[in-house]
Amino acid sequence: MKTADFDFDLPSELIALRPAPERDHARLLVVHQDGETEHRLFPDIRDYLECGDLLILNNTKVMPVRLIGSKPSGGKVDMILVKENQSGVWEVLCRGHYAGPVSLRDGIEAELLCEDSRASGGEKKKCLRFLNREARDIGELLERCGSMPLPPYIKRLPDEEDRERYQTVYAERIGSIAAPTAGLHFTDEVLNGFSEKGVIIRKLTLHVGPGTFKPIKAEDLQRHAMQSEYFEIAAPVLSEIAEVKKSGKRVVTVGTTTTRALEGFLSKAYQAAGNRDGTVRGYTDIFIHPGYQFRVADALLTNFHLPRSTPLMLASAFGGFEKVMRAYGEAISMGYRFFSYGDAMLIL
Repeated sequence: MKTADFDFDLPSELIALRPAPERDHARLLVVHQDGETEHRLFPDIRDYLECGDLLILNNTKVMPVRLIGSKPSGGKVDMILVKENQSGVWEVLCRGHYAGPVSLRDGIEAELLCEDSRASGGEKKKCLRFLNREARDIGELLERCGSMPLPPYIKRLPDEEDRERYQTVYAERIGSIAAPTAGLHFTDEVLNGFSEKGVIIRKLTLHVGPGTFKPIKAEDLQRHAMQSEYFEIAAPVLSEIAEVKKSGKRVVTVGTTTTRALEGFLSKAYQAAGNRDGTVRGYTDIFIHPGYQFRVADALLTNFHLPRSTPLMLASAFGGFEKVMRAYGEAISMGYRFFSYGDAMLIL
């Protein structure tokens, strides 16, 4: 398949720029195996899971890694910290060609560096080097100076509401630069309703990095390479998956990140990073697109994704390309809200 096959026209007014008034006040498009669709509200998701089904969540926690600094000229520099390459030096996502001094809040000084493109596969890599010793405590610095890394199509500055709402209610393990957005709709009440029904709820961790959202430049999907993302899966979760599938019940994955962690591990598309304390750790660069044979997921909860994006390709691989793209057209015609703060789709 070609990247262009996953293109579609989306009216700008359907891009959700703010979360719904309440977490679970989202619409839910249910796509059945025969292609039939239902239009429900998110709390109705409990109607589609049965006692003994296994619901798996990604408990990663988003770091407030967006920093806005000032150049000596007074101009602004908008940066997102990606990973620490060495003590006090962080790889960053940053538009423009500026390199030089950057001043942050509370007297924090830094320097934006631009590496030689030949050292990074032809793409220039930018790094931010903190000059203050107190800036080495990155967690404390981000709490003071950082904001949530909202996607670029949300053309506004993050605010205090985003600190709460661009985070799942079950977020525990800090390390992501983007939210696992399918989980944003869950409330404690919805989760408790599943437990009361006998649905098993378990968690894993995949820290979302820029690879999930990296634009696909190659027209041929086979030429696109995903960037690795770190994951952890406890051994008991893997055992329960096997038991649930053996019993004839379903494994329901919440989001493409949860799905990639599980499928990456069981497809052996990962680099091991230790297996101590009964927990599998690794980095997966699995790229799931139509033609992939799923090993774990029996149902998928996901949001509505960007055109030409790898999460859309994963959803299409799971539900079937024509069926999913047809459902997207139906969602657009009925005014569903799209992308991170938008509505949800359950593919059965």
